[in-house]
Amino acid sequence: MPQAVFEKKNVLVLGGAGFIGSHLCDKLVVDNKVICVDNFITGDRANIDHLLQNENFIFINEDVNNLYDLERYSELERFQVKFQGIQEIYNLACPTSPKNFKQNSIITAQTNSLGTIRALDLAVKYKAKLLHYSSAVVYGDVPEDKDMVKENEYFPKSPLTPRACYDEGKSFAETLVFTYREFYNIDAKIIRVFTTYGPRMPLFIGHMIPDFIVAALDDKPLIIYGDQELTTTLCYINDVIDATMKIMASTEAGPLNIGNPKKHKIADIAKKIIAMTGSKSEITYADPLLFMSNLGVPDISLAKQKIEWFPIVTLEKGLEITIEYAKANKVMINWASVKNVKD
Repeated sequence: MPQAVFEKKNVLVLGGAGFIGSHLCDKLVVDNKVICVDNFITGDRANIDHLLQNENFIFINEDVNNLYDLERYSELERFQVKFQGIQEIYNLACPTSPKNFKQNSIITAQTNSLGTIRALDLAVKYKAKLLHYSSAVVYGDVPEDKDMVKENEYFPKSPLTPRACYDEGKSFAETLVFTYREFYNIDAKIIRVFTTYGPRMPLFIGHMIPDFIVAALDDKPLIIYGDQELTTTLCYINDVIDATMKIMASTEAGPLNIGNPKKHKIADIAKKIIAMTGSKSEITYADPLLFMSNLGVPDISLAKQKIEWFPIVTLEKGLEITIEYAKANKVMINWASVKNVKD
């Protein structure tokens, strides 16, 4: 039977304690009742601590691969899930840790397959709208001379590599979303997120931007995993959340590229961070991490056309906000540094 929506929609965020997921929870909880699911493999309780006392927010510490029946969680009785069901599902669940990539390989493969099936089965059960967060890695090994990547362009990649559990997993997850949409006629959407940055990015696991900022504040070396020619694109977190809200409110299914089409040299960003923090740090170079790959530059013309989205936060403004966040949370960051050394 159709579920009755009471005063607010019930919204399920899988991977909600992660970097992007926690910012999404902040946005959604203003007008919805939010169920956040995470197992803290790469998410962090600190990202959602400020939401735990909110009457419109419930956190469930669970592996999405085990999430086959929401109604068995007694804490969700408050949201009357049995009667109201779920109206929207956001699937961000997937470990993302460059330095710990190998030890997370099995759970990564499981989450991209079984975890996505769990999310889709819930969408079918509750006739909920679903947005799946995919990645630019689905395009394969983008040639260095390729200017921009469109949504219908793909390049060869091997399914038999140490990182295929993530790359091929993301591709298979999209296949699952497409297949469920076609078979069950559900409203299931896909966005392909390119490199994103901002406050709450996990520290000391190989994401260079937050590590650069922390190192610069302590006058320590900024380590670039690559050479002086290494490039990236950077989209500020608020712009990604804006894209999320726009596509979920639209009739578009995607996939849509969500990222900033401006390319930067990592070394130039490191220099900018040193200057903005007044640091005495120097830049050093190390071998690339297994998780790293050339994601290319996103062509966002389809997102502009379909959902009228484009990034508006400049790199300078985004870095300024992220640096101020790091300064304000110095104690917590220093604790994370000690914990990382012990781990």
